[in-house]
Amino acid sequence: MKNISWADVAAAVGKSKEWTTAACLGQMVFTKEQAEKVGALFELPDDAIAWLQIAPYKGSLPTAISTDPLIYRLNEIVSVYGTTIKELIHEEFGDGIMSAIDFSMDISREPDPKGDRVKIVMSGKFLAYKTY
Repeated sequence: MKNISWADVAAAVGKSKEWTTAACLGQMVFTKEQAEKVGALFELPDDAIAWLQIAPYKGSLPTAISTDPLIYRLNEIVSVYGTTIKELIHEEFGDGIMSAIDFSMDISREPDPKGDRVKIVMSGKFLAYKTY
């Protein structure tokens, strides 16, 4: 085990820990320079470094709803609060969607005396539906 954190990898690549982790897990594509930096950190062979530069098939979880408890809970949040999120976005912005392409995310620990909390902040560009 190399004892390298995702934050360490992100610092080497020069991107956020969230984007870099997604890229290392096959959900984003690295530039040649970024892939080479990741390859050096993890001592990857050249063919693995080449794979890091190929646009992935995004959203490639093994099942429609993951059985992994953490991912399942995120699905549960959308299942319970999805219509609320949609309604409030439409009220504030109008008919449209939040982009997952022009998007950023920050995951951090929020200290709490009753037990630390997971804080997830997502920010996506609003894209209004066009009329034609």
